[in-house]
Amino acid sequence: MILVFIILSLVVVAFLAHYNFWRPVKKCSLPRILMYHNTSNQVSSGMNITPELLEKQIQYLIQKQYTFLKISDLPSFTQITKHVVLTFDDGFVGNHTYLFELLKKYKVPATIYLTPDIQGIEALSSSQIKEMQTSGFVEFGAHTMTHVNLTKADNDRAQKEIIQSKEAVEKLTGISCYSFAYPYGRYNEQHVQMVKNAGFTTAVTTKKAIAAFDHSNPYTLPRLSISGCINMIQFYLILSRGRYKL
Repeated sequence: MILVFIILSLVVVAFLAHYNFWRPVKKCSLPRILMYHNTSNQVSSGMNITPELLEKQIQYLIQKQYTFLKISDLPSFTQITKHVVLTFDDGFVGNHTYLFELLKKYKVPATIYLTPDIQGIEALSSSQIKEMQTSGFVEFGAHTMTHVNLTKADNDRAQKEIIQSKEAVEKLTGISCYSFAYPYGRYNEQHVQMVKNAGFTTAVTTKKAIAAFDHSNPYTLPRLSISGCINMIQFYLILSRGRYKL
């Protein structure tokens, strides 16, 4: 009996470690900023989500009556209701092939953070970016020029990466760029000041949290990382608690 009790206890602990139902539920009125990367039919991973799973998540958010916003909507959005922001980092071509079709199908917006000179991925073309921008369903932010870890770059390079990425995104879209995403979520107070001085009005991090929009400091907004490997129960836990596992 003792052995059975120990085994059952370990099973319960393992379950609760991967399904954190015990975490407190966050207020519905707090914004949920979701962080994705690629959307494709490749194997699901931390960086890639299949169109089928992404569609299920969008359908769930609609069913639960979330209001979809762009990052630029957050500073002035005061309505007390459930609201969510879909963000996608780097500028993968799959964001046009698959994500864009879902946004148009369900008439919901998203924010994509572009890295204009990124290497090692199949990136969005200038014509695809222009098409998405013109549609009204996508807004573009900046994510440095080369996806550099700002904390490992000297101040001159960090500042150039931030400023030049804003200019490059504005040239690609034809409109002003006001939001920034820190590559790898790495930054310090100097980088926050650089982003502010460059003319951005918001910046997002990779900190996993659900929090009220801070008008006094809109340059370290938390996001909820959505892995392509999670199931819908885990997605529910992320939305309601900020995390689904330890």
